[in-house]
Amino acid sequence: MSDIKELQKKAVAFRDERNWQQFHKPKDLALSLSLEASELLELFQWKTDEEALAENHQDMQDELADVVIYALLIAEATNIDLYDAIENKIKKNGLKYPVEKASGSRVKYTEL
Repeated sequence: MSDIKELQKKAVAFRDERNWQQFHKPKDLALSLSLEASELLELFQWKTDEEALAENHQDMQDELADVVIYALLIAEATNIDLYDAIENKIKKNGLKYPVEKASGSRVKYTEL
């Protein structure tokens, strides 16, 4: 079993022990994921990367963990295998951003 599946099982068990599944509809989980991502982003507001990391590293870990936990719960609620989804997305991105065109470039694939 993949590490992703193990983490997903732990997140689901945590949720189920608290009887929260009733509140964890895909829309609500997606909203929560977005809110947690915004909390992560807020840690960088008005700071350089260096300042943000020096001042907020532990908070960043916590917020990033929240984002991933919500992603795991969305995957569980929608029957998406995250390992397969990530593998497939990396392959798709490889086609959009071939090394010979994208290396060192920050432009979108439509501009390569």
